[in-house]
Formats: sequence, C-alpha cells, structure tokens
Amino acid sequence: MESQDLREEILSLVRKYSQIHHRAFLPSGHENRDAFLPGKTPIPYAARVFTEDEVESAVGCLLDFFLTLGKQGEQFERDLASFLGVRNSVLVNSGSSANLLAFSALTSPKLPRESRILPGDEVITVAAGFPTTVSPILQYGATAVFIDADTVTGNAKCEQLQEAYRPGKTKAVMMAHSLGNPFDLNAVLDFCRSHQLWLIEDNCDALGSQYSVPLESKIAKDYANTMGNSDGRLIRYTGGWGDLSTQSFYPAHHLTMGEGGAVNVVQQGSLKMLVESYRDWGRDCWCPTGMDNSCNKRFQWQLGELPHGYDHKSIYSHLGYNLKPLDLQAAIGLRQLQKLPFFIEARKRNWQRIRLGLADLEDIFEFSLPTHATSWNSDGSFSWDDSGCKTDCSWFGFKLTVKPAAGFTRTQLARYLDENRIGNRMLFGGNLLRQPAFVTARKENPESIRVVSDLSGADRILNDTLFIGTYPGLTDEMIDYMIKTIADFCRT
Repeated sequence: MESQDLREEILSLVRKYSQIHHRAFLPSGHENRDAFLPGKTPIPYAARVFTEDEVESAVGCLLDFFLTLGKQGEQFERDLASFLGVRNSVLVNSGSSANLLAFSALTSPKLPRESRILPGDEVITVAAGFPTTVSPILQYGATAVFIDADTVTGNAKCEQLQEAYRPGKTKAVMMAHSLGNPFDLNAVLDFCRSHQLWLIEDNCDALGSQYSVPLESKIAKDYANTMGNSDGRLIRYTGGWGDLSTQSFYPAHHLTMGEGGAVNVVQQGSLKMLVESYRDWGRDCWCPTGMDNSCNKRFQWQLGELPHGYDHKSIYSHLGYNLKPLDLQAAIGLRQLQKLPFFIEARKRNWQRIRLGLADLEDIFEFSLPTHATSWNSDGSFSWDDSGCKTDCSWFGFKLTVKPAAGFTRTQLARYLDENRIGNRMLFGGNLLRQPAFVTARKENPESIRVVSDLSGADRILNDTLFIGTYPGLTDEMIDYMIKTIADFCRT
C-alpha cells in the first residue's frame, strides 16, 4: 500500500474513533452528544470543545513528525493576527509564558533607555486577578503598583490610575480583561498616551471580546486598521489596543491547543523580534525554524565582545528562554480558530440565558455588567453610560457576587454547586496581595509592591465572588439545571 493511501486510511479511522470516544467534548447542539443526566453528568466551569477535525489534524501532524514549531505554527500566527487585526502574533507554550515574554520584551537593552523597564521601575496592575499577570513584574525586579477592582465588572478602577502614577518611575500598565469583560480601554489608553507608558493587555480570558470608542475620540485616530465603524464608533477586538497583548490556549479558554499561548504585537513591528528573541533562547538571529541566513550576512556580524563573523545563529542578545509550542499544537489550533466565531456567539448566548434565568435573584446576587453598561435589560440588551464607548463580551464565565443580606456565604454556595456536580471557580486569585506568594514577596522586599487605596473591592471579590461556566459545550439542559440548582439553594 502506498504511504498516501495508508495515511488516508489511518486518518479515516482516527475520525471514526474520535466520533465514538470523544462525544462528551462536542459543541452544544451536536447530534452525537450524549444525553445530559441532571445531577449525574458533571458540568465543568470550562472545558475543551472539539470534533474529529482537531483529532485528525493532530494525528496528521504527528505522522509528518515535524514536531517543533513549523508551517502549522506560521499559519496559525498569521490567522490569529488577521483575526485580531494586529501586526503580528507569536506563538508560545502557554498564556503565562506569553505574559512573561511580553514583559521581558519591554526590558530589552535594544529599547531606548527612557522607555525600557528597569529594576526599580513601576508597573501599574490590578489587585484582583490571575497571578501570572503580575508575576513578571516582580520577577524582573520592578515594583508592582496595585489599584483596586470594581466588583461589578471585575476590572480595575481606572479612576485610581493617576494616583498610582509616579513621574520618572512608572513605565507601563499590565492587566487583564476580567472573565471576557474588557477593562476601560478608553481611560487606560488615554492615561498611557498622556504619560508615554507601555500597555500590555492580558487577553487570555477575552478572545473575541470587542471594545468600541467614538470615531472622533483621541484614541480612535491611532488605529487605521479597524473592524469597521458602527453608530459612529471604531470597533476593535480586545488584544488589539495596547502595545502588546497575550493569549492563552489552555483547555479552559476560548480555543485550545491543549497548552499554548501567544504574544500579539499590535502596531510596533520591532517588538516582534524582541518577543521572539526571548522566546528562542535569547538569540539575536531572527531566521525562522529550519532557515539560515535570512539577513544575508550570517557571518558578517560583530556584537558584544564576540569576534567579527561569529555565526549570527549563535549570538545571544538577551537572557532568554525556550518557550515554543509544538507544530502539532498549532495544527489543532488552526481547526479551533475556524470554530472561534461559533464559540464566541455560544458564550454570549449562554451568558444571557443564565442572566435571564436568575433575574429574580437580584436581591441576593450582584451580577456582572459589561464595562460602560449601566444596567441589563430583560430582552438581553444593555443601557450604556454617556462616554460613547461600548463593550461586547465574549464571556469566559458568569460571575456571581453574594450580597451581604443573602443569608449564606459564597463558600456555602460553592460547596452546594460542587455537591450537585456544577463546576465553579473563585475569580482566580481574588485579592492577590492576600495570596501566600505575594505576602512573602512583600515581606522579603517591601519595595517590590506598592498599594493604592484600601483594595476593598478586591477583598469583596476575594470573599464573596465565584463564577460558573459559559463555555460552548454547555447545552440548554445543562444551563437550566444550573439555574434551577442555584435558585433552589437560594430559596432553602
């Protein structure tokens, strides 16, 4: 049998195997999904959603046995950058690695000294969130400056940005879009531009979320490449506004490669080489994998104290890492990226179904609102503030904050959900400053952390908030069971 015929037979069998073995991971509405059994079928807070397409792509790539990052990765980087409307995307092995590399790039000695982040410089972030959004700041010897979080949006209280700023010390803002809800990009960008600061958007939980500003705004004039203008507003995906942004492709996220992530270079192309250098051992060479001498002067460089003509592929300008994913992962990601529009719409639809189902519990829960929204309406629409800015959320989860008069605690609710096989999570680290790692860091080096305000919002999130799933594998039956279980608990 010819190898191509054998390959086709193998992949045909792989598809049949996946159709039988992986039915639990099919998208909602798929005809081959197993029936949902209330109280018996587990409902995760998030999970990978895939079909036989992804399994076939993975096995096909494995048969080729080009394991390191290659053509599949290059195609995924192009397609992701095109989707987000950014200049470049650089694939890495996780979202946390993406945060590390995005921050590392801004410490590069190749940047002008006045904009380079150096030990002792300050970076503003938000107290409620995920630890690896903040860890790189401390790992590089900078000072993390924490502002408080808003309990409704889960995002930073941007009115505290100016108080956090210190002339000559503050170099950047680095924070995440919480649970798919964009932070106030208009305020943050205006602040960063006013003080010539870098902005790193942690977009790991918000792939597919959109943010819009009035066309006549100062911010709008900086972006020629837009998703269009609707109602006199410029619209872009989150991850496409700052200088750099990051993605995660962990199974819980909007699309998955198993593990994986990306750093997005929004407009300044020179940052791509810095990110790639830190990702690829710190080397100075920018040749793609498997290529040599793309600069046409491989043996003509003289850098550092090396002899003239030292092989450029073996010159290292940064103290880097090896944080590449496999091409096999990118092959999976390419199939997932094709499904992303469906995934995004499913997340929005699921969030709205939960919100409508819990509408009569507003005296018990403080529900989330998209940034710039002032209220949720029963038809699924929102009322908006007078800023002219709007958000359209690709929700990572449905946030519930227990009100003081509820008669029960967040932990009691979480335990009850768990007993009824409904997955739930805290809002990641809650107030990160209460976490052991940050308590230790502050104790051992008090200069590494500075705090603005009393962080009462972050503490409320720490004590009273959890979230449940909105991921695209949830069926209507699952969501209705979640709603009924929460309502029954509140009544009893």
